Amino acid sequence: MSASAADWCVGPTPGLTQKAVLDVLSKRFGLIGTIRDLGSQQDRNFRVQSESGASYVLKVSNPATGPDALRAQCQAVEHLTTTAPGLRLPRARRGTDGEYLQPLRTESVELHCRLFDYVDGEPIMDSRYLAPHVIARLGELSGHITAGLAGFAPAGIVPSTMWDLRNALEVVESLAPHMSEAKDAERVLRAAHGAHRVVSAAADRLPVQMIHGDVTDNNVVFDRQRDGRPLPKGVIDFGDLSYGWTVAELAVTCTSILHHHGASPASVLPAVRAFHAVRPLGPDETAALWPLIVLRASVLVASGRYDVQHDPGNAYAAAALEREWAMFEMATSQPVEVMTAQLRHELEQAAAEGGWLARAHDQHSVLGASDGPTPGHEAESARLAVVDLSVHNDALHSGRWLSEDIESELVAQALAEHPSTRAVRTVHGEHRLTRARTDVTTSTATLALGVELHPRSITVVHAPWAGTVIPGVGRALTLTRDDGPALFLAGVDATVERGPVVAGQPLGTVPGAGNGDGLWIQLSQLESTVVPPRFVSADLAAGWLAVCPDPTRLLVADPAPDGGEGTGAVPGESAAELLLRRDRAFARVQEHYYLEPPRIERGWRHHLVDTEARTYLDMLNNVTVLGHGHPILSDAVHRQWQRLNTNSRFHYGSVVELSERLTELLPSELDTVFLVNSGSEAVDLALRLAWAATERQDVVAVGEAYHGWTYASDAVSTSIADNPNALVSRPSWVHTVPAPNSYRGQHRGTQAHRYGPEAAEAIAELVRSGRAPAAFVAEAYYGNAGGMALPDGYLEQVYAATRAAGGLCIADEVQVGYGRLGTWFWGFEQQGVVPDIVTIAKSMGNGHPLGAVITRREIADAYRSQGYFFASAGGSPVSSTVGLTVLDVLRDEGLRENASTVGAYLKAGLLALAERHPLIGAVHGNGLYLGVEFVRDRTTLEPATEETAAICERLRELGAIVQPTSDRQCVLKIKPPMCLTDRSADVFLSALDDVLSHGW
Repeated sequence: MSASAADWCVGPTPGLTQKAVLDVLSKRFGLIGTIRDLGSQQDRNFRVQSESGASYVLKVSNPATGPDALRAQCQAVEHLTTTAPGLRLPRARRGTDGEYLQPLRTESVELHCRLFDYVDGEPIMDSRYLAPHVIARLGELSGHITAGLAGFAPAGIVPSTMWDLRNALEVVESLAPHMSEAKDAERVLRAAHGAHRVVSAAADRLPVQMIHGDVTDNNVVFDRQRDGRPLPKGVIDFGDLSYGWTVAELAVTCTSILHHHGASPASVLPAVRAFHAVRPLGPDETAALWPLIVLRASVLVASGRYDVQHDPGNAYAAAALEREWAMFEMATSQPVEVMTAQLRHELEQAAAEGGWLARAHDQHSVLGASDGPTPGHEAESARLAVVDLSVHNDALHSGRWLSEDIESELVAQALAEHPSTRAVRTVHGEHRLTRARTDVTTSTATLALGVELHPRSITVVHAPWAGTVIPGVGRALTLTRDDGPALFLAGVDATVERGPVVAGQPLGTVPGAGNGDGLWIQLSQLESTVVPPRFVSADLAAGWLAVCPDPTRLLVADPAPDGGEGTGAVPGESAAELLLRRDRAFARVQEHYYLEPPRIERGWRHHLVDTEARTYLDMLNNVTVLGHGHPILSDAVHRQWQRLNTNSRFHYGSVVELSERLTELLPSELDTVFLVNSGSEAVDLALRLAWAATERQDVVAVGEAYHGWTYASDAVSTSIADNPNALVSRPSWVHTVPAPNSYRGQHRGTQAHRYGPEAAEAIAELVRSGRAPAAFVAEAYYGNAGGMALPDGYLEQVYAATRAAGGLCIADEVQVGYGRLGTWFWGFEQQGVVPDIVTIAKSMGNGHPLGAVITRREIADAYRSQGYFFASAGGSPVSSTVGLTVLDVLRDEGLRENASTVGAYLKAGLLALAERHPLIGAVHGNGLYLGVEFVRDRTTLEPATEETAAICERLRELGAIVQPTSDRQCVLKIKPPMCLTDRSADVFLSALDDVLSHGW
């Protein structure tokens, strides 16, 4: 006979007066101090601050928990101090009589109380986002506690409780009928029954031991890391200690993760892997894990609703209702079979293959076989073409993948290119670029779980095996079998009724190309009544692909293993596999973005796409000023490559035209152009020009600046972010003036005007010491600091001092020039000055290696004293064509104007976020060169360096690519392609707001 709700649920602990609690502390534990009620679902917990300054927790236990169980909890903690010594644990303190348990009498009942050491740290009592490594640490801690308790056997009897998942179904059946919403109760009961059926199949084989039973987010204490993320350090409450399935400990931990902001079923995977590394899971435990998560969530919902109904004053229980329902919703959002297959994949545990796979040769072709089973496939195999819808298909250039009709267009193209084929098919397990969408913060469903067949003409569809046909909605059929997956067909004009069919029997027809969507073919090992999705996102790819195996063998005789004809394998390696190869062959000092970088293989405008067809908003790439994959530029380069590419010592028109176009964009005195391959070379050449023209070598540079990696450009780079030893390793000819940072420098705000005169005086002092400078070099807009304008008049004063000393003024426009600032085409225009030498690169080539140095004729001619100048690719026909085309598109598409308007819109949105989020100390910049500076304190301006790195990682998860800059690495550098739209700006603002609101 099932237990009643009253049998499972525990009534509230009787009310306690402050005097009663203080009395028991004094009389039974010899403590005098203050108390604060901490709240609890069933017990009464008080924070105790003693007169000596020590902190404790007094736990007054619910009378439903017997003394043996309470003593066992104390014993378990002592046991773990030996078996898991690295954990923070609440050790019990003995009373004045030497016992852990002390009586506390009320008018109605005698209660037991215990005094525990207060465990430093704070539990997570909200639903903020948890980063993967935080979740992994939570799983690791759960594993250590589980492993540490493996040999523990308490002295007394510890009864089973409602939290023992072996009782979960009985608990839910008892409590769910009392839920006020019948629909919710029905869902919880249905989910619990389904999960229980799965667990029951392996229940007798699941290991049992004493488990903590509540290693959850709000029962684990965390330390706050430098980046603001919580790091699990210990566990506080052993109130649910009991015997139970060992894997239930992990199930409880994983369930608690599911209510957090941004969580999905895949969010628990780092915890599972970390737990498994400490206490390996057996195959049966892996099979039981997700059903136990469903059962745990079901118990939480049913018991929580019941508690609130019968104890309306229990604020602790009431506050948990929303997050308990969120856990249940997430736990039941994916089929158990999918999650189990995903878990097996994560733990590298092979699933037993179904018998139908071994008998694949007995299957008939869906397209029909002449005389029998599979051998008849071979002729059909040769007559099927494959259409590539992945990120690797070159036909999807110029944003064609965003067209609604692109799949149909590519199918028609494939049929036209292969006139002998009977049909075109798609690839199972392919991440379709054609299904990707831009301006989203979550992964879209791009992974194909089936295959489409597009026949040239009307085609008969046959049953590949004997089974039962079940008509579906519209032109759909399901063919079931007793010993294998169900076959789902869509797009069929059926010629059979519901009922049994034999292998090879015609089921219906599919129209020819152009007369429908083709035939959708999908296998599913879920219950035949469950129609699987056709496409899913990549986070659970392994699970879904195991449940929906490749049906290509029903079309093709012998699937190839290489991603070619007949296989569902996606060509290419995973991002992680490729990263291993990169680290082996590519010098590691050439760093990559992100801890786990996605594999980016395509771009379009201001979007990037990885090999799983996940799109990202590119807020970082100031190199691709026009945007990625610009068709006008790619066509121009293609034409020029076909025509000629050589070096600039040959005589041809494009190098002349590009040089003329550049000088037209600058003040008239800057009339002579050198073309080079990069910004580093441009700055290096600019310095050499200054040395040649002045016959000196000393150079004045600005602090916290980056100019390049060649000898000369690196010498004047003073940023410690790029070179930690920059301040102590500069050559003697480099002289640094302080960074004119008006936000956090020596002179701030209205005092920033002092930077100019002080720099000018430093130059005058160099002259007096006999070391007059050859040049002063600086970014004309303080890009390396995060897009900060120089103080008004700064360059005017410093340029004047430099020229008075006979030196030249070099404006480094590599990052900030070319219209990115919107209001000004060149950064030096903001300062109202004209430099002697201008260096440009990056935007100039839209990613092609191209840079330039523009100066006056007499300065350029002075270089003759150094010999002649030559750059192999800098002024080549292809490079010159690139430079000309970039200028054309900038002009024709109004990208400078777009940078101005969209940049102003974006900056206004960032300033609005700063009003709500104190972490934002300032918003710098203009146009589409912006910087968001994060500080821990707006008064001290302590840089939030670690937080900035963590925020960038979280923004990547939300589909926005951005990175830190400045010497303190606490500024988000926001310099996207200049085709950025208001809509995309809104997406970025929303993502940043999400991160700052819900955590990173």
